[in-house]
Amino acid sequence: MKDRLTDALYGAAWSTVKKLPEPVAVRLGRTIADAVWKRRGKGVLRLEANYARVVPDASPERLAELSRAGMRSYLRYWMESFRLPSWSKERIKAGVDIKDLHHLTDGLASDKGVILALPHLGNWDLAGAWVTTKLETPFTTVAERLKPETLYDRFVAYREGLGMEVLPHEGGSAFGTLARRLRAGGLICLVADRDLSASGVEVKFFGDTARMPAGPAILAQQTGALLLPVTLWYDESPVMKGRVHAPLDVPETGTRTEKTSVMTQALADAFATGIADHPEDWHMLQRLWLADLDPAKGPADGSGHPAEGTTP
Repeated sequence: MKDRLTDALYGAAWSTVKKLPEPVAVRLGRTIADAVWKRRGKGVLRLEANYARVVPDASPERLAELSRAGMRSYLRYWMESFRLPSWSKERIKAGVDIKDLHHLTDGLASDKGVILALPHLGNWDLAGAWVTTKLETPFTTVAERLKPETLYDRFVAYREGLGMEVLPHEGGSAFGTLARRLRAGGLICLVADRDLSASGVEVKFFGDTARMPAGPAILAQQTGALLLPVTLWYDESPVMKGRVHAPLDVPETGTRTEKTSVMTQALADAFATGIADHPEDWHMLQRLWLADLDPAKGPADGSGHPAEGTTP
């Protein structure tokens, strides 16, 4: 019953919100965000605790302000995502402004293959739609398999409708498919600031140890593809901003494990730069740092975030 209700709620949101005028959708998102924030539920408290690591000198009042802004940003993500299927190509093209885009376009022109790795900042679905629409470049991503299966199918259909090839996170075939796409000179995009497998790489992240996926670094080593960190953020305009960071080099020496550790740390450092600049746009409503996790249970879901792209 709970699964059917969850699927029905998402379906209703997609069918209803996309019909609203944009100003109405914006106000609705803010109203919902403020109501959820005032309830001080588990997700809001976890978001606030994560912000406390990002801004360690913040007062309780500042953290409360950040978490409120964070929930507004999070609901902006959802309002945009529910409405994306109804956006025109012109609206999508005008909805994103990316700095240092040459790192991506030069990489695509080299035919080496490109891996875009990004944290849960801003709206990664909108960024993906912009890539397929503005740059006219298809790409492959992966999605966590959700329960119920109908909800997972709904998210896959949504992202495929935006021009993405979506692979399931579970199972060993995804990695091989991603490698083949890269060797053919293709593009893959992976949300990579949280390890879902509990077998990722330990990194130092805002002064403490966290675990992030090894997939982006291993794929870069095995295929010769460029690994580019990407960070996104919102401002007060309707246009989401972003930056493509410089390629991360594969170390010349060391074992594959050692190279993977170095590259994943560099990726974490790039993520930290973007998150520190725009903490309110980091939608991490789950436990991330090892000190916050129950070792007996592995990564906890907190409030959960459906269909997040991630790496094997």
